[in-house]
Amino acid sequence: MHIALVAGELSGDLLGGGLIAALKARYPQARFSGVGGPAMIARGLQSHVPLERLAVMGLVEVLRHLPELIAVRRQLYRTLIADPPHVFIGIDAPDFNLGLERQLRVKGIPTVHYVSPSVWAWRPWRVRKIARSIDLMLTLLPFEAQFYQRHGVAVCHVGHPLADEIPPRSDAEAARRALGLDLPAGVRLVALLPGSRMGEIERIAPLFLETAGWLHARRPELRFLVPAATARLHDALAALQAERAPHLPLTLVRERSREVMTAAEVVLLASGTATLEAMLLGRPMVAAYRVAPVTAWIARRLVTVSHFTLPNLLAGRSVIPEFFQGAATAANLGPAVLRWLDDAPARTELEAVFDRLHAELRRDASQKAAGAIAELLERKRA
Repeated sequence: MHIALVAGELSGDLLGGGLIAALKARYPQARFSGVGGPAMIARGLQSHVPLERLAVMGLVEVLRHLPELIAVRRQLYRTLIADPPHVFIGIDAPDFNLGLERQLRVKGIPTVHYVSPSVWAWRPWRVRKIARSIDLMLTLLPFEAQFYQRHGVAVCHVGHPLADEIPPRSDAEAARRALGLDLPAGVRLVALLPGSRMGEIERIAPLFLETAGWLHARRPELRFLVPAATARLHDALAALQAERAPHLPLTLVRERSREVMTAAEVVLLASGTATLEAMLLGRPMVAAYRVAPVTAWIARRLVTVSHFTLPNLLAGRSVIPEFFQGAATAANLGPAVLRWLDDAPARTELEAVFDRLHAELRRDASQKAAGAIAELLERKRA
């Protein structure tokens, strides 16, 4: 049994590592090849190309690296045609993987895509290309599966690995001890997560520092925690604080964003996977996002959903405040944070919603994905 997998970045590598382990349990003699990072290689993947060659973010960066990405895809196609896998699994990276999946499917190789593109949110006509490219879509979120079912695409909702990994209730005191925080009585913590990319730090961190200043002026007992994903981001955030808010009681933490969110009473964060993680941790949150003006103009014309944060999308209604572009101001964010700090019944109601959503996503994703792939292989053999 030969199984090929291609992940496009580290988040996909983590998914791939869990999937390979689950597939090995079903197919002990299987061999795995393709593209992956440390997690997939540790599980036995033979990676034909370094993961870093695919992990390109942003429109300008992708255009600059496009010739190399096309060359890598051609190389992978030739390698896989010369040694055909029993199934090919593209993990996220739709711009790279869907084209390769379509080429391989034409040659009779079953193809699976793991992690749906945001086709349900914008440019829904892309579903036609997806239908031509894959035999099976594996989705992390239930509303994604419903979208594909409506369009006649074979799909399986496998749940989200983060929901399997994070326990239903998180311990704030344990997180504070782990972070070495010795807080005086009466101190309350707010976590600020402006993003994990430099562009997000430049656009969103000044807003969050301004909001923290607004909050501290009204609630002197508040303290603020900010995780930095890398040393470069840590230095950028430290310089920004020194310039914009030198007297703000703020602690920068290298990495450890999950512990930072767990330790806090409320999280102010940029939209993205962090909103899902905060939801699974049971933390009240306020979300904001800012993009370049041209990107915002395009998004307003192409996006087809009314919410942009995962908790609201999963709930099908507004359960957390979210502010985009011009609405993302300290005057809006500050009062929204205060509401979560002051309104205990609202927090209790939100926790119940988060518990329900956590249970819906907790489905042993790697095992369920492996089972769906095994069923596809059985159908193809029949």
